[in-house]
Amino acid sequence: MSRAPYPVLVADVGGTIVLRSDAAGALLPGACPGAVFTDVVPTWLSAAHDALGMPDGRADRAAGTPVSGAISERSFEAHSSVQDDGTVVWWLVDDTDHRLVRDALRMERERTEFLAKASNLLLSSLNLERCMDVTAQLAAEHLADAALVIAPSRGQRLPVVTCLRGAGPVRSQESAEPDDVPGLGEALRGFPPVPSRWIDPSVAPAWMVPEGFGPVGSIVITPLPGHGVAAGALVLLRRSSTAAFTDGEEVFARLFATRAGAAMSAARLYAEQISITEVLMRELLPPSLHQISGVDFAGGYRPSEDHERIGGDFYDVHPAAAEGEASFVALGDVCGKGLEAAVLTGKIRNTLHALLPLADDHQQMISLLNTALVNSHHTRFATLVLASAVREGSGVNLRLTSAGHPAPLIVRTSGVVEEAETRGTLVGAIPEAVAHTAAVTLAPGESCVLYTDGITEAKGGPMGGAEFGEKRLQRVLTECAGMPSAGIVERVQMLASQWVGTGRHDDMAVVVISAPRTHYLSAVNGHTRGRYTA
Repeated sequence: MSRAPYPVLVADVGGTIVLRSDAAGALLPGACPGAVFTDVVPTWLSAAHDALGMPDGRADRAAGTPVSGAISERSFEAHSSVQDDGTVVWWLVDDTDHRLVRDALRMERERTEFLAKASNLLLSSLNLERCMDVTAQLAAEHLADAALVIAPSRGQRLPVVTCLRGAGPVRSQESAEPDDVPGLGEALRGFPPVPSRWIDPSVAPAWMVPEGFGPVGSIVITPLPGHGVAAGALVLLRRSSTAAFTDGEEVFARLFATRAGAAMSAARLYAEQISITEVLMRELLPPSLHQISGVDFAGGYRPSEDHERIGGDFYDVHPAAAEGEASFVALGDVCGKGLEAAVLTGKIRNTLHALLPLADDHQQMISLLNTALVNSHHTRFATLVLASAVREGSGVNLRLTSAGHPAPLIVRTSGVVEEAETRGTLVGAIPEAVAHTAAVTLAPGESCVLYTDGITEAKGGPMGGAEFGEKRLQRVLTECAGMPSAGIVERVQMLASQWVGTGRHDDMAVVVISAPRTHYLSAVNGHTRGRYTA
């Protein structure tokens, strides 16, 4: 792009114009020969000319230094040359187009920096309210005198965040009908924005105008695009004393709204997923155990990763339906870790719950469960141990069945640890699962320990690579002779965790069934249920 020079204005040492070019005359009609230079040129050029003639010696330094300013809505650079006789020659160069390009480039850089800053701030949080606050603050600071971020309605109310420039965001719930405001209802439904020149500022409802804002001069309402559906709407307000929004500013506001809407939509999706996960977690987490029908139960669970709450290990205790019947216990280990294993865990637990009427026949329950798993789309298998526990006098009778799972350990009051004689094939791998059930009686103070291999296979110790092992577990249980069920669970979990340290480990689960050191009192009137006392 070329620049057109306008030579020449020549002023003598007294400041009188002695020569001008035709181009200079067209630009400055008053600059005729004989006129005083400083009287007929713009102020910025007059000041530059005066500086050339100052007696403090600045003339030599100022000579040749271009100055710039406006003449008739155009931008010019003025260059000077001081002759030997003190005459000053000025010529002007029109740089309007160059200045417009430079200004446009500067504005584009500023907008790009703003959008990058906005994206970083918006994506730094997955909290929806935080995203709405940041969106309103950024918009009020850079785009308008005030901004509102409006989320889709919750029932009869609109969640709104309002922010004045220089102030903090304010949250509110407005009882308003979006379609009463031109363009707002469409924006909340994700339709293209209505041009601001079509919106009469006087129709803005009171809830939309911040207190003390004054008359509204112009309004921009644009959707906040989300993932498939609009995340909300952005409303920008300018006072009547501020210039109205230009078309370029509206386009830029939509670019900002696109980033803000994506961040808000991601935050809303994250919140929904967290809510769903919490509901599922509550159903999948192991239950809290306590004494049931004179039998003590305690359990503990630690997932393979500290940031997870569920995994492939599980246990359940189903209380007896009536006095004198057995309570049913299931502890298992699904192949794999994490959420996929937890999903299959939930299916196994639900299936076993449905099979509770068959709890007297462990083999039949295992066979039916095996059939359900083999015929499902899951390619995982599981190991399982079932236990039926019923109080008989001062002791507890157990029936224990292992399906590919480590055999339960019986802790006698003498400190002897016995392995229950039960074995079987794992479930979900082959068409037929066969298991053998063992019968065990616990005397008062004795316990049965069900556990998953996450405990015995936990690697750690002084060298970091040794397994905790079955023998070490049995030695630990020997020391736990006579302890209550909850104490045994706590002791096993503590030592296994210390063994692993900060290393990786599999899911760990343990359930302890104990015969408490109590005496049974029969019903005193022949009708109420008996109870156990120390």
